[in-house]
Amino acid sequence: MPLEFEDPDGDGNLRPTNDRLAKPRTPWWRPASKAGRIFLAAGAVVLLGGLSTAGLMLKRGVERDARFRIDGSENIQAAGLTEVSRTQMLPVFGEDIGRNIFFVPVNVRRRQLEQIPWVEHATVMRLLPNQIRVSVVERTPVAFTRHGAQIGLVDANGVLLDMSPATMAKHHYSFPVLTGIDPGDSAAGRKERMDVYLRLMSDLDAGGKRNSEQISEIDLTDPEDARVLMPEQGGDILAHFGEDHFLERYQRYQAHIAEWRQQYPHLAAVDLRYDNQVVLQMASGKEAQTPPAGNAQASATKTPDNGPAPDTKAKPEKKAPSAAPKKSKPSHDKKHAAPRHPALDSSRRIPATTTRATASARQGG
Repeated sequence: MPLEFEDPDGDGNLRPTNDRLAKPRTPWWRPASKAGRIFLAAGAVVLLGGLSTAGLMLKRGVERDARFRIDGSENIQAAGLTEVSRTQMLPVFGEDIGRNIFFVPVNVRRRQLEQIPWVEHATVMRLLPNQIRVSVVERTPVAFTRHGAQIGLVDANGVLLDMSPATMAKHHYSFPVLTGIDPGDSAAGRKERMDVYLRLMSDLDAGGKRNSEQISEIDLTDPEDARVLMPEQGGDILAHFGEDHFLERYQRYQAHIAEWRQQYPHLAAVDLRYDNQVVLQMASGKEAQTPPAGNAQASATKTPDNGPAPDTKAKPEKKAPSAAPKKSKPSHDKKHAAPRHPALDSSRRIPATTTRATASARQGG
């Protein structure tokens, strides 16, 4: 039977078309014979062994090479240090002096640096042949804190920061003093209180008004009620701002504080958390003074003696469910109950937009 040939590649090399006469072709890494497979396997073992040996020799050479050894603290560079000193930073790398640079656990060192209160974020890098570079981002204080007689600083996350009084004076910080940020509280609890503080300051300063500069002290013991100490001529006033609507309540306070203080000389606190009325509290042992009885408007609106007694309970306005923001209510949580303003006992409840005359009428004055 004659053989038939063809040129499938077009290169002039004819190949028989009879598959039984054509020899099968296999790649070199899959030899057809048993001897070829054994030879290939032996070659692979020799190659891998040589690479492993070379790697170990290189590793030992690098370990013993003095060029990669950290000789001293001068081999550790640092950037971004302002409040954190090198004296505070270097103990983190105490174990690395004399160590080969490739065996410094940079991720571990980064986490250790971030345990320093003033360090918010740190980066640790190796610089060949034998340098460690540290880059630090320090925390930014946003308020003073007071614990007893001790004054410190706190950042937006509630991390407490120490600083000497002399250094504070050099920085010329101008912050309110916060109470209720306790070192014994959890980090989440301090963060929650600082969120209230930041919202309060942001709302008061909206539109560049800088209203927060009028605030001297804020009690954040209860995160649902920011108690703000407002400096007034003749004595500070404690204002309850709640946990929201801060600008609205601040404006209400500023609009009426002059008349409230004139009408109630012993005014000590103002509760602004209600929708339609405010609660005025007097200093201990002091009663609110009413205007003269001859006030015509007061006499016209005075409740008759034989009539029903006026409702003096402060009731927040009830609203149907809607998309409008919910008004906060006074908190009675004993766990977070803050100490009251010194010596508060007497109180007067009046509408938020009341006039002096109608206020005296509500007292029966």
